[in-house]
Amino acid sequence: MSSPPLPHLALIGAGITSLTLSIRLSALAIPHTIYEQSASLTELGAGLGFGPNAVRALEYIDPRLVEIFNKTATFVGNPSHQGKELLVQEGKGVDERVWIEFLDGTKQGGGETLKPEFVITAGNGRGHAAVHRGQWLDVLGGLADKERIMFGKRVVDVVCLDGKMRIVFADGTEAGADGVVGCDGVKSKVREVLMGMLGEGRERGKCGYSGKYAYRCLVPWGKAVEAVGDDRAGVSSLWMGLNRHLLTFPVHRQSEQFLNLVAFVTDEDGQMWPQEGPASLTLPATKADALRDFEQAGFSGSVRRLLEMTKERMDKWGLYDVADRPLSKFYFGRIMVIGDAAHASTPHHGSGAGFCMEDISVLGALFEESIAHQSLTVETLEDVFAAFDCQRRERDQWLVNSSRRAADLYQWRIPDFLEPNSFEKMKADIEQRQEYCWGFDVEAAVREAKKHMSERLTLHTQS
Repeated sequence: MSSPPLPHLALIGAGITSLTLSIRLSALAIPHTIYEQSASLTELGAGLGFGPNAVRALEYIDPRLVEIFNKTATFVGNPSHQGKELLVQEGKGVDERVWIEFLDGTKQGGGETLKPEFVITAGNGRGHAAVHRGQWLDVLGGLADKERIMFGKRVVDVVCLDGKMRIVFADGTEAGADGVVGCDGVKSKVREVLMGMLGEGRERGKCGYSGKYAYRCLVPWGKAVEAVGDDRAGVSSLWMGLNRHLLTFPVHRQSEQFLNLVAFVTDEDGQMWPQEGPASLTLPATKADALRDFEQAGFSGSVRRLLEMTKERMDKWGLYDVADRPLSKFYFGRIMVIGDAAHASTPHHGSGAGFCMEDISVLGALFEESIAHQSLTVETLEDVFAAFDCQRRERDQWLVNSSRRAADLYQWRIPDFLEPNSFEKMKADIEQRQEYCWGFDVEAAVREAKKHMSERLTLHTQS
């Protein structure tokens, strides 16, 4: 008995999530086409963090990804001198990799002498690493089948017509598919369409302003060392303060090393960006703007020196997410969303990319189980998408909400953590939440997904 023809999928967007999913689908011989609005592969931003959960998911998706990752990533867990002292005092041993050293940004003193208030480690040698976004997209582009990508295709609508999904593009053309997977990121058009299909109105599908923005830039390594010393530049550091925090970590781009600097600001008036669906997530900014924002909040010393090492002109990014308008389901019929399109989050847990990789590992397992049962058809696509929603939505939406809270914790905006000597309490809270991010058991999740899919397929056959 021959197997039924596999359904053809349309992946919307050609970013990191889409290309990674395409690699997995190709391994399963599932036909698909990628539609990208840009003229080429492009990725905004600089540093991309991968925690232990992300690396385990990559191993399941395609072992080649882990091999390349280990060669290209900057492992930011080499403890600084200060970190080593603190870890020894706590009896943890210096083998544990540092995630971030947390400092009081309002204290005077140089980065090379200022000791952290506390240190968060990834533990058990698992570590945390960073890659340059553009470089990682190039890696994915080299492994994915570029012949599948259709550039210059900006989606304006998705409809179901005569049992077929129809994707409508801004250039007036259309394309058909058996199923549609929205991988189109924070400003997802597919999310808007899906929200409309769910009866909640397309406007609610737009991302919302989190009330924070960030200055982002890469500081040449020599300047970073000049500003804060080699030890401090070589470890991920987060300077805390009221309504502000600044994060730095080393990252490589090609053969050059930089310090990735992200300076986060609470927009107290909430007027810097529109509340929903901005035309652009970035606005032009200057070094003077960043210095003024942080000086007003009492930051000086190392933070000021780092900001003075940035370019005269830079970008500031509005931080948007779906915390205020979460999806009630990640699918409707044969349309679904995944990654940032499903659960756009602010970056304060450093886990957005990791959760996207988790999504792909689970969705891949669902497809794999369906193929094993010779039951992956147009009719069962909705079962696959429903199983994905059941397996992933609760955890993914936890990240969205917890990430917002993490930023307020770093910026001393949560009353329960403002009493004297509250750093230990803050550390315990962060450790608990980061462990929830990093401790994801990919193998168990895959087993559960396959079991769930098998049960759904049995019910589908009996109905």
